[in-house]
Amino acid sequence: MQQDKVKIKLSGVSETLLFCLWGRAQLSKKYSSLFYDAKAVELAEKIDYDFSTSEVPFEGIWLNISLKGNLPPFGLPALRAKKFDEKIKAYIAEHPCASVVNIGAGLDTTFYRVDNGTIQWYDLDLSAVIEIRRQLLSEPDRTTYIAESLFDPIWCKDIKHTEDGVFMVAGGVLPFFEESQVKQFFSMLADNFPGGEIIFDAPSKLNDGSGTWGDQFPPEQRDAMRAAWMEAFKDWWGKAPQDQKDKLNDMIATLKTPTKPKGKEWADLEAWWNQLNAEEIGEIWRGFRVSSDRYFGRWTLEDANEITKWDSRIAVIDQSPLFKDIPRDPSLSEEIRQFMDYSDKSGRLNIFQLRI
Repeated sequence: MQQDKVKIKLSGVSETLLFCLWGRAQLSKKYSSLFYDAKAVELAEKIDYDFSTSEVPFEGIWLNISLKGNLPPFGLPALRAKKFDEKIKAYIAEHPCASVVNIGAGLDTTFYRVDNGTIQWYDLDLSAVIEIRRQLLSEPDRTTYIAESLFDPIWCKDIKHTEDGVFMVAGGVLPFFEESQVKQFFSMLADNFPGGEIIFDAPSKLNDGSGTWGDQFPPEQRDAMRAAWMEAFKDWWGKAPQDQKDKLNDMIATLKTPTKPKGKEWADLEAWWNQLNAEEIGEIWRGFRVSSDRYFGRWTLEDANEITKWDSRIAVIDQSPLFKDIPRDPSLSEEIRQFMDYSDKSGRLNIFQLRI
């Protein structure tokens, strides 16, 4: 019942933890043969939060598009959890008493999927996030919650039981910060956990929005996708608070499209949208991405060897596209399977594993 749910108020980067949770829950419910996270489904039901009116710029629009089912689900990148699980399990198979550090843990539930009964697990995040985590998830045996910034080296002293190795996980975290901060972060890890390993994801500079992906489809399919985008916009507009509508109009004013809406109400946006071509729609999606990047920072990475130039103590173990080796399950729509193929081929998002 609604009154039993926990109301959550977060802002900035911390708010994105809710979308990560939502993504894993949606994947579990819609594509359980690919990935299933029972604890994520359970947690998502406990939370009182309207994802469609998020304060994160334009995330509500992406959510509404996702729910229409005509574009890759908002939660599809959460499949990195599947890849991370495999890497963690491989490490703890050789180091059964290792310490595993979940950096920027949010409401992540990886421990419940990979626990071997002997590892020591640490969930690290800011104090406001850890407070919410404690409300929803009590600390299981062999798990410790640490309320610190990932950039503050003080948390490194809290990691015990390192005799059998340290494995660190940073899912959907590092791209929200500036490169100078990320450099500092990796040097800090090398100072404190020599011989440890870390897995993380990062987008490529080539990740320039969904317009290019949409251009690969035949005209009739692009028209159907365009109609779905418009329907999603309309749904979002009916729910969004005024400040989010203002942000959208401000973003549209900065676009390099030859025409702009004649006003700032829904009818003006709809009339404008209906006269745009595919190239101009692609420009809108790029505009969304640029606006989000300004809000968060944004670190990109094409080649993990770039990090080894920052610090000679760091070595590359593996680098692979996000969806590599993930089955193109028949339950997925053709558009989603095509998106996964396009993403991997274009290098939009990769998973990296390093030895510190």
